[in-house]
Amino acid sequence: MSNTQEMNEDFEKVIISIVSYSGEAKGYAYEALSLSEEGRFDEVEAMMEQCNVSVRKAHAVQTDLIRQEICGEKIVVSMIMVHAQDHLMTTLSERELIRKMIEQNRRLHRLEQALLNK
Repeated sequence: MSNTQEMNEDFEKVIISIVSYSGEAKGYAYEALSLSEEGRFDEVEAMMEQCNVSVRKAHAVQTDLIRQEICGEKIVVSMIMVHAQDHLMTTLSERELIRKMIEQNRRLHRLEQALLNK
Protein backbone atom coordinates (compact mmCIF):
# COMPACT_ATOMS: atom_id res chain seq x y z
CA MET A 1 0.00 0.00 0.00
CA SER A 2 1.42 3.40 -0.95
CA ASN A 3 1.78 6.33 1.42
CA THR A 4 -0.87 8.19 -0.58
CA GLN A 5 -3.35 5.33 -0.12
CA GLU A 6 -2.60 5.20 3.60
CA MET A 7 -3.05 8.97 3.89
CA ASN A 8 -6.34 8.75 1.98
CA GLU A 9 -7.58 5.95 4.24
CA ASP A 10 -6.54 7.87 7.35
CA PHE A 11 -8.24 11.00 6.01
CA GLU A 12 -11.41 9.02 5.28
CA LYS A 13 -11.40 7.66 8.84
CA VAL A 14 -11.17 11.22 10.16
CA ILE A 15 -14.07 12.31 7.96
CA ILE A 16 -16.15 9.27 8.93
CA SER A 17 -15.60 10.17 12.60
CA ILE A 18 -17.44 13.46 11.97
CA VAL A 19 -20.37 11.51 10.51
CA SER A 20 -20.26 9.02 13.38
CA TYR A 21 -20.10 11.59 16.18
CA SER A 22 -22.81 13.67 14.49
CA GLY A 23 -25.09 10.67 14.13
CA GLU A 24 -24.49 9.74 17.74
CA ALA A 25 -25.36 13.28 18.84
CA LYS A 26 -28.52 13.30 16.75
CA GLY A 27 -29.60 10.00 18.28
CA TYR A 28 -29.11 11.35 21.80
CA ALA A 29 -31.07 14.50 20.95
CA TYR A 30 -34.03 12.57 19.57
CA GLU A 31 -33.95 10.23 22.56
CA ALA A 32 -34.07 13.31 24.82
CA LEU A 33 -37.07 14.58 22.87
CA SER A 34 -38.86 11.24 23.35
CA LEU A 35 -38.09 11.31 27.06
CA SER A 36 -39.48 14.85 27.31
CA GLU A 37 -42.73 13.69 25.73
CA GLU A 38 -43.00 11.21 28.62
CA GLY A 39 -42.20 13.91 31.21
CA ARG A 40 -38.88 12.30 32.18
CA PHE A 41 -36.98 15.57 32.39
CA ASP A 42 -34.17 14.39 34.69
CA GLU A 43 -33.21 11.89 32.02
CA VAL A 44 -33.62 14.52 29.29
CA GLU A 45 -30.83 16.65 30.73
CA ALA A 46 -28.42 13.71 30.90
CA MET A 47 -29.27 12.69 27.33
CA MET A 48 -28.74 16.24 26.03
CA GLU A 49 -25.38 16.34 27.79
CA GLN A 50 -24.42 13.16 25.93
CA CYS A 51 -25.55 14.87 22.74
CA ASN A 52 -23.34 17.86 23.54
CA VAL A 53 -20.32 15.62 24.22
CA SER A 54 -20.71 13.98 20.81
CA VAL A 55 -21.16 17.36 19.09
CA ARG A 56 -17.97 18.62 20.75
CA LYS A 57 -16.08 15.58 19.47
CA ALA A 58 -17.32 16.11 15.91
CA HIS A 59 -16.58 19.82 16.12
CA ALA A 60 -13.05 19.12 17.41
CA VAL A 61 -12.34 16.95 14.36
CA GLN A 62 -13.76 19.64 12.06
CA THR A 63 -11.72 22.35 13.78
CA ASP A 64 -8.55 20.29 13.45
CA LEU A 65 -9.14 19.95 9.71
CA ILE A 66 -9.64 23.71 9.42
CA ARG A 67 -6.45 24.29 11.41
CA GLN A 68 -4.53 21.96 9.10
CA GLU A 69 -5.76 23.85 6.06
CA ILE A 70 -4.87 27.21 7.60
CA CYS A 71 -1.37 25.85 8.26
CA GLY A 72 -0.98 25.13 4.56
CA GLU A 73 -1.94 21.47 4.33
CA LYS A 74 -4.01 20.57 1.30
CA ILE A 75 -7.40 19.27 2.43
CA VAL A 76 -9.26 17.36 -0.26
CA VAL A 77 -12.91 18.29 -0.53
CA SER A 78 -14.56 15.02 -1.51
CA MET A 79 -18.18 13.95 -1.52
CA ILE A 80 -17.62 12.18 1.79
CA MET A 81 -16.20 15.43 3.23
CA VAL A 82 -19.26 17.34 2.01
CA HIS A 83 -21.51 14.64 3.47
CA ALA A 84 -19.73 14.86 6.83
CA GLN A 85 -20.04 18.64 6.96
CA ASP A 86 -23.70 18.45 5.98
CA HIS A 87 -24.32 15.80 8.63
CA LEU A 88 -22.70 17.92 11.36
CA MET A 89 -24.52 21.12 10.40
CA THR A 90 -27.86 19.30 10.21
CA THR A 91 -27.23 17.81 13.64
CA LEU A 92 -26.45 21.25 15.08
CA SER A 93 -29.62 22.69 13.58
CA GLU A 94 -31.80 19.81 14.74
CA ARG A 95 -30.28 19.96 18.23
CA GLU A 96 -31.40 23.59 18.55
CA LEU A 97 -34.92 22.80 17.35
CA ILE A 98 -35.11 19.81 19.68
CA ARG A 99 -34.04 22.01 22.61
CA LYS A 100 -36.96 24.31 21.86
CA MET A 101 -39.35 21.37 21.53
CA ILE A 102 -38.15 19.97 24.85
CA GLU A 103 -38.80 23.32 26.49
CA GLN A 104 -42.31 23.36 25.01
CA ASN A 105 -42.87 19.84 26.33
CA ARG A 106 -41.65 20.98 29.76
CA ARG A 107 -44.18 23.85 29.72
CA LEU A 108 -46.95 21.55 28.53
CA HIS A 109 -46.10 19.05 31.28
CA ARG A 110 -46.29 21.82 33.93
CA LEU A 111 -49.67 22.97 32.60
CA GLU A 112 -51.01 19.43 32.60
CA GLN A 113 -49.80 18.93 36.17
CA ALA A 114 -51.40 22.22 37.25
CA LEU A 115 -54.72 21.22 35.69
CA LEU A 116 -54.62 17.78 37.28
CA ASN A 117 -53.89 19.28 40.70
CA LYS A 118 -56.86 21.69 40.65
